[in-house]
Amino acid sequence: MARHHNINGVQVPFTAAEETARDNEEAAVLAAAPARALADLRSKRNRLLAETDYLALSDATLTDNMRTYRQQLRDLPDGKDTVAKCENAIFPTKP
Repeated sequence: MARHHNINGVQVPFTAAEETARDNEEAAVLAAAPARALADLRSKRNRLLAETDYLALSDATLTDNMRTYRQQLRDLPDGKDTVAKCENAIFPTKP
């Protein structure tokens, strides 16, 4: 695919070096997609854990359901090594 710069309304084709650099940039973005998806998943998981952190304080007693819920949240990222797996992760239901 031939790429162009738009300079003052004139389309100027990329040089071979610019094409290579752009291809490398696009490959790097694609390669980093699983890491970004996992970071998004962990961010949501961390928010949900933080919402129940007060229940895990030393002066509170966790119910078995809440303990299971929090463990399921902590286990959620395990094995999520593709964008699809991260996007299709099923979050546990808060008791």
